[in-house]
Amino acid sequence: MDYQEISKKTIGHLYSAHTSIRASSIEPEFIALAELYVSQINGCAYCCNFHSKELRDIGIAQDIIDKIPGYKHSNAFSNKQKIVLEFAKAITFLSEDIETIRKNLTNFFSEKEIVELTASISLMGTLNRLRIALGDKD
Repeated sequence: MDYQEISKKTIGHLYSAHTSIRASSIEPEFIALAELYVSQINGCAYCCNFHSKELRDIGIAQDIIDKIPGYKHSNAFSNKQKIVLEFAKAITFLSEDIETIRKNLTNFFSEKEIVELTASISLMGTLNRLRIALGDKD
């Protein structure tokens, strides 16, 4: 189903929000990292492919991308990358630890950036669900 064409205005607003987040002061690597991990958790094949390629284009090695699901057990990630991945997982699963993790984000991000990161993670969950429920199975 071409849901983007069927509901241009509504879906267009979602993509406008995505564009706005991408124009924020957060380094693209961290947004793409969070979006890939959310897409992996949700099982959106299209988005996993898209964001993996995006990270490679940014300059993240494939070896690092392959280790994202096991980031907690790897020294390949910086503390900043780990907290972004931890926050993405907490939001996706609505973990009881969200508040603690959010406080730890203040060591790396401004309040505005935390809002933008939270919006990015939340929006990616929405876009994953739209793609999985209504999109073509690529």
